[in-house]
Amino acid sequence: MPHQHRSTACKENIPLQGIVYKESADTEISSLKPAGGCERWESSPVTEIRHPKNGTKPCQCSWVYLLSSKMLRRVLCAVLFVGTLPSLAKGSQGHISVVLLGATGDLAKKYLWQGLFQLYMDQVSSGHSFTFHGAALTALEPGQRLMFDVLKKLACPPDEAPNRCAVLKDQFLKLSQYHQLKTAENYTALNREIETLLRQEGLKEAGRIFYFSVPPFAYTEIARHINSSCRPPPGAWLRVVLEKPFGHDLESAQQLAAELTSFFREEEMYRVDHYLGKQAVAHILPFRDQNRQFLDPIWNQHHVERVEIVLKETVDARGRTSFYEQYGVIRDVLQNHLTEALMFLTMELPANVSRAEEVLQCKLQAFQSLRRLEKSSAVLGQYQAYASQVQDELQKAQDYISTTPTFAAEITVLSGVLVHSDNLRWEGVPFLLTSGKALDERVGYVRVLFKNRAYCTQSETLRDAGHSQCKAKQIIFYIGHGTLNTPAVLVSRNLFRPVMPEGSWREAVGQSDLHIFGQPLSDYYVYRPVKERDAYSVLISNIYHGRKDFFITTENLLASWAFWTPLLDSISYQPLRLYPGGVENQHLLDFEMVSGEVAFTVAEPVELLNPNRLMPSDYRTIQSKFRQSPLVSAWSEDLISQLASDIEKTARRTVAHSGQFHLALSGGSSPVVLFQRLARHHYTFPWKHTHIWLVDERCVPLTDTESNFFSLHNHLLQNVRVPYFNVHPMPVHLNQRLCVEEDRGTELYAKEIVALVANASFDLVLLGVGSDGHTASLFPRSDNGLEGAQAVVLTESPVKPHQRMSLSLPLINKARQVFVLVLGKGKHDITTLLSRVGHEPRKWPVSGVSPSSGQLVWYVDYEALLG
Repeated sequence: MPHQHRSTACKENIPLQGIVYKESADTEISSLKPAGGCERWESSPVTEIRHPKNGTKPCQCSWVYLLSSKMLRRVLCAVLFVGTLPSLAKGSQGHISVVLLGATGDLAKKYLWQGLFQLYMDQVSSGHSFTFHGAALTALEPGQRLMFDVLKKLACPPDEAPNRCAVLKDQFLKLSQYHQLKTAENYTALNREIETLLRQEGLKEAGRIFYFSVPPFAYTEIARHINSSCRPPPGAWLRVVLEKPFGHDLESAQQLAAELTSFFREEEMYRVDHYLGKQAVAHILPFRDQNRQFLDPIWNQHHVERVEIVLKETVDARGRTSFYEQYGVIRDVLQNHLTEALMFLTMELPANVSRAEEVLQCKLQAFQSLRRLEKSSAVLGQYQAYASQVQDELQKAQDYISTTPTFAAEITVLSGVLVHSDNLRWEGVPFLLTSGKALDERVGYVRVLFKNRAYCTQSETLRDAGHSQCKAKQIIFYIGHGTLNTPAVLVSRNLFRPVMPEGSWREAVGQSDLHIFGQPLSDYYVYRPVKERDAYSVLISNIYHGRKDFFITTENLLASWAFWTPLLDSISYQPLRLYPGGVENQHLLDFEMVSGEVAFTVAEPVELLNPNRLMPSDYRTIQSKFRQSPLVSAWSEDLISQLASDIEKTARRTVAHSGQFHLALSGGSSPVVLFQRLARHHYTFPWKHTHIWLVDERCVPLTDTESNFFSLHNHLLQNVRVPYFNVHPMPVHLNQRLCVEEDRGTELYAKEIVALVANASFDLVLLGVGSDGHTASLFPRSDNGLEGAQAVVLTESPVKPHQRMSLSLPLINKARQVFVLVLGKGKHDITTLLSRVGHEPRKWPVSGVSPSSGQLVWYVDYEALLG
């Protein structure tokens, strides 16, 4: 231990701004300045300090450390004299080592070092001592030079006294050092250095923070080194901070999560989404909690018209195209930043919003209420210069075509089926998530727009503008930039005066000339933070305090990717709307909502069309026959629209002729988009006179997610008015067992068909095609159901669940019309094969579909047809 000198008879309490340190008996004391207008002390090689005027020892309970040159050669932050502090022995809460990996990278330069400096300023009097270790792959000398060039530029907040700022900054630099961390030996050496320092200083270790400001591909190796060589001893905590991206899709996120959880416990990992540190976003939950009395009656589907979550940028992707080509705007912004804001809005409030466990559990439940995203849920764009930027920066060929979106708007409709039966709060409310680059302004906000049923008879000029019930009613969490250029919370005056925490938010006055969403600022109660904080400073503070609710858990991460990955897969080859960028975009990116879908409001100008992009018009010369039957082909979205229209026309015609329409539907993934289209767009469909039958079914309970009926119910039946007794699920579950021949489920279904369907001839059968050529649940190399008198059969699938029930091929061929739907590039090979083979149902059961007295029509999208 170094020598310690403590004043024992302070006659005056004059706080010092600084910390006294000494490396040896010959080293001068520096960075010491008395507050309260005292004179500057002369530096001298003494070990006792007296007041310059009266000779007394100046500060109660002050310590002077004489550090040996063999030690870290940095001042340990034992006490910073700002006011009267208790003695070290009483006040010390242990030592914290902060290790910043990637200490010389862009993120560290722009935000992280400043955030760590802010942490030091805020917590220097907390009783913890700190050291800060910057680390990178760069060798020691150049790495030190790069890191300290950054540290010299650190700044204090405007309200910090200049003298105190100078001393704090000086001490922060002395507590910071650079390490090359490249090998296992480097990590072992770092651990040894931390342990030696603590032992020599006689300090207890509180914990270690490792901040990964490095690419995710480096996570696993670094995690292995930390786990094996750099963990703190028992009794001290470890906090590992991880930066996005956390995977590229669900599968990659699961893989990365599995690798990390083999080294760290869940409570040790802090995945950063810096939007959770934005003051307006971070205040959504506290705002909802503090204003429950006002919001509880109106925070629901009956009062909320829509919610907009928006992040617009004026900059483009220049300089970042290698990242953007891999991720695009959905993965970069919507899947994380905007989704987190969405969760704060939609989750049920826990009893205690300060309890991280409760908050995180409610977030997870909110994810479970999100309805699956379809292709029609999003519109996508790309600014015109992006392709050439990619070609230049990534050395791509001139004919290279990028399918990466730089603009996306997506609509999420929340399902009414949540974990608790009373949570039908958001059913049918659209949530619009929008982000893009090269747009007309830089702004971010979350806007909750309420329904307005008021009609005001008085003229607008005579109304009390601020409280008029005819004005728009909204709550806006203004993230920053834009018109206000500051974080803010705005509440329409005709809603309520919100409760806001006085210590951190203050009501703003003035600026009445500004307008937000077409209304003067005077129409709102406006609150701004008392002290603006950078998002990373907020998050680093939360890491220090162990506030896990400001970070992404593994469960929530995987739930988010499970929600977004199907959409990302479905839009892989979707044409993008080109836009010029900036104010020239005008109305090109405006979109509208129709029946739960989104579409651009104006047609894309011809001059903006990419001449290299394949368009439907390029395929108009395709033959109109497939296997000697009529063929309808288009991009999948247009194809589904045409198929839905054709089914409705058939239904209306049949009902007009015979009074009822018998429709048999196949299971699988392909019909799902059709079901949704029928539910959302075909309001004149004669559902009241329609009987719904199943072509095939898996031998699972009908409530199982694997069940074809379950999918049919979720995507169609619960959204249309089909009489209960007109729905005919297959009887796969009888006598508390599944598909047992003795239960005669196949005979029961066949008898029901004969009893209700004239001549057992369905008006329309919809089929799909498997990549092996199966249709319904009739599989290759099996004669079961391909011929004979049996109308309904049990079959065996090569994939789980193996047992199936299916209509037989002879029964299908009795139908008046059969439509076969084939979607996706994965079906290209079987489509090509089927175009060449004849009638060979034992090899390819779908080749045996040939209505004896009806019509067969093939609906094949371009990806399946042309690959």
